[in-house]
Amino acid sequence: MGVRRLTALRCRTPSTRCPLGSRDAVPTFSRMNHDIVAIGASEGGLEVLLGLVSKLPPTFPASVFIVVHTAPARSSLLPELLTQRGPLPASHALHSEKILPGRIYVAPSDAHLLVREGSMEVVRGPKENGHRPAVDPLFRSASWAYGPRVVGVVLSGNQDCGTAGMMSIKARGGVSVVQEPETASAPDMPRSVLARVSVDHVVEPSQLPGLLSRLAATPAGPKTVPDDFVAQVEGTARGARAELVCPLCQGVLTEAEPSAFAHFRCHVGHTFSLDSLVREQGEEMERALWAAVRSLEEGAALSHRLASRENGGDLRRRFAEKEHTQTDQADLIRQILLHGARLAKTDAADVSASEIAKTS
Repeated sequence: MGVRRLTALRCRTPSTRCPLGSRDAVPTFSRMNHDIVAIGASEGGLEVLLGLVSKLPPTFPASVFIVVHTAPARSSLLPELLTQRGPLPASHALHSEKILPGRIYVAPSDAHLLVREGSMEVVRGPKENGHRPAVDPLFRSASWAYGPRVVGVVLSGNQDCGTAGMMSIKARGGVSVVQEPETASAPDMPRSVLARVSVDHVVEPSQLPGLLSRLAATPAGPKTVPDDFVAQVEGTARGARAELVCPLCQGVLTEAEPSAFAHFRCHVGHTFSLDSLVREQGEEMERALWAAVRSLEEGAALSHRLASRENGGDLRRRFAEKEHTQTDQADLIRQILLHGARLAKTDAADVSASEIAKTS
């Protein structure tokens, strides 16, 4: 896969030190260097980010864009923490805000951060892999706007958000950087990228500031053109129709092919890897089952009222039987939801692998 694991800091291009200056020095854009750094993280990424910004020089010549998965209703204090920890000012990105070098822009809660040429967009677009903000839209839009000048960085996090976006960065000649999975508290995101993308640098957190400083002072390579698969992943080309519907909007899903990385998209713009699609479909199934419980219990209550109005006879008996049947059906589904009574052991969250092995 052409993965370069670093025991000491090394770059693809000749190493040049990022110029150091006073805290008041104002960096300027270089039109040829890697001056766009896009970082995606989730669980376990905060500590790495704080360590990174504390070691970046005050004249760091690139703009840094950060997406960390956050709960929709919770405001993020990440910009304040990053500003306190390092010399570069950090803030939540604002819609149509001009991009400046030497600044850190953080995606706000419940909004995607998109990079355009010279400015940013902050939008409540469709969720991707169940997240908003998501890493993939940041990486994808940065690659569209700046091509080979982009450095994509995937840090600690669960599941596989960032893999599709890193494909976009690499397809246009950008540089891919991944945290060494063994140093990540949640290694899923780095491992997913390593399994599916030809990664340029795999680094420990302590090596990341030096690597980014060197890349920011290094000329970018030529822009390349994405292949058909990447175009399907990005939604600019239509994939093959999948025999599935979007669990969020019920729209038809298409699948990018051929590839070992399964990626699905609906016409609205919701996107899923195979893992995130399974997760979302599981949640949709749970919602549907609880709705069935509610409907059956309401039906049982209605049948009870109708039976109580009858003085006797066949009609009263039929309503009573219907109430009993609906109550039993509602209880059965409730037991499945609450206790997993009808689930296989491999689907039960409280069954360990060793317990499964004992019963197989």
